[in-house]
Amino acid sequence: MRRLSKPHFTLDTFRRQLASIDALPQLCILGVLSGILTGAIMVGFRQVISIGAALFMPNGNSEAFEQLTPYIRTGLPIVVALVIMGGLAWQPLRRRNLGIGHVIERLTYHQGQMPSANWLNQWWVGVLSVLGGLSAGREGPAIHLGAGASSWMGERLRLPHNSLRVLVGCGTAAGISASFNTPITGVIFAMEVVMMSYTLTGFMPIILASTMGAVVAQLAYGVEPAFTIPDHITGHLIDLPWITVMALVIGILAGSFIWLVRFAQRHNGVHWSLRSLAIGGATAMIAWWYPEVQGIGYDTVGFTLNEDPSLDLLLMIACGKLMLTALTFAWGIPIGVIGPIMVIGATAGALCGIAGEALFPTLASDHDLYTMLGMAAMLGAVLQAPLAALMVLIELTHNTEIILYGMLAVVVSGLTSRQCWHCRGFFISTLTQEGLHPLQQPLMQALSRVAVPAVMDRSIARAAPVIERAKAQRLMEGKPVWIIVTPDDDDKSPVALAAADLARVLLDEHWEEVDSINLLEIPAQRLALAPIDLQATLSEAFDQLNEYGVDALYVEHTTAPLVRKISGIITREAIENYYRYRR
Repeated sequence: MRRLSKPHFTLDTFRRQLASIDALPQLCILGVLSGILTGAIMVGFRQVISIGAALFMPNGNSEAFEQLTPYIRTGLPIVVALVIMGGLAWQPLRRRNLGIGHVIERLTYHQGQMPSANWLNQWWVGVLSVLGGLSAGREGPAIHLGAGASSWMGERLRLPHNSLRVLVGCGTAAGISASFNTPITGVIFAMEVVMMSYTLTGFMPIILASTMGAVVAQLAYGVEPAFTIPDHITGHLIDLPWITVMALVIGILAGSFIWLVRFAQRHNGVHWSLRSLAIGGATAMIAWWYPEVQGIGYDTVGFTLNEDPSLDLLLMIACGKLMLTALTFAWGIPIGVIGPIMVIGATAGALCGIAGEALFPTLASDHDLYTMLGMAAMLGAVLQAPLAALMVLIELTHNTEIILYGMLAVVVSGLTSRQCWHCRGFFISTLTQEGLHPLQQPLMQALSRVAVPAVMDRSIARAAPVIERAKAQRLMEGKPVWIIVTPDDDDKSPVALAAADLARVLLDEHWEEVDSINLLEIPAQRLALAPIDLQATLSEAFDQLNEYGVDALYVEHTTAPLVRKISGIITREAIENYYRYRR
């Protein structure tokens, strides 16, 4: 493992160390910084929501839509839907991508580089969607804002892209941790849902980031969870059959949610104004009688756990909120879906628990148990993230006694949605049509953990196509491995010449009388080159080799404005050897 050397520490040294797969101390430092930055941003985001709620919501409560007059709470989502979609409609399509799906997309195809325009859009869209009475959560915006801020920090420091990817995971974990006050869930969610891989070099910095995000949030808001949980929720082995039935129901519900989103996405060709009116109108119609479908819904979960909600209320939240969340997301308003998914699962679980108490009193415990299990089962089935769902259950209830029942519920619901609806997870299903997502491919996972400087050959020299014999001899005194021949024509790419072949020519008696040597004509191994940036990962380098159809890349970086310097060469063989022997 590489160690930080205090006497010789420089930012360039730090960058070079981060390029390696074993740069754990350096990544841990970045994890701490990312967690603090993300935690501060989450506090700011929640404060903006609180300020907005203080302007028009009863008692400044952003969830108190039930206390608004019917005309205000039904008009609010229509106005907000028009404002959000109108504000996004005039912008280029690339700036409208927000939330967790955007983070995964940037991690997949852009090595975690997050555009600032999308990040700024996420602020006002996230605040308006939560305050505007739509069925929306704050966790999606939290993840985007945390990942974007962490990526920004890495880009400002010009860190290699492999560490930039870890920073995105750190921002994701800290965003979840600061939103739910669930640091372990933040770690598992980042690894299981966003990065889609488990590695030691990823775990440790992400754990530190999640910890610091939770610390910052707790300093501002205390240690209370997102909603009030009864002191003691228990289960019994006799509950297992009915829990299995509940999990089957929720698995079907989760699959129907993903199917509805994809169906609506295929039929969203109407003008944005009509889609806005449809979203706002549908929300307003249900909210006239059941305002609990608006907002995130954490207050509804608390009410379900601590009171005796009516059956019609639970049914309308489970079904109505499912439909509204799916329609809102699919038709162009980039809302957070995690909070609403959990609320849908909690109310569906409560319904199953109440039904069990009525039909089979000896087989079903109190409905509070089924409420929490339903929440975890729905989250795990929709995201196909069983570990994250189980961690949510443990951290929200602080009760390890129900973990056995939670494991059964999460596995059965996830398996049901996967087999009955062929679901591969909400974000994967909405981002890819079939096959493995690129982040799930072993080759990309392995090559994305290392940056080009860790593998490239720095033993290079540069030369013109034709050089004098004496200059060639001086060139060889530096013992280069490759000579990069730069053509006189700027339109032509450089060529890599094996230095050993030039040395052989210089020793050959047939070339002793030659005063000048054409490096492009002597018998030697030559590789056509294409450029790659010093910050790139091996995954990017591998893609570049395939795109240009070459066997080597020259590595360059910016030393001054508009000045690029070649610092090394990386061959296809070097990448393949790394994957073969170090993975």
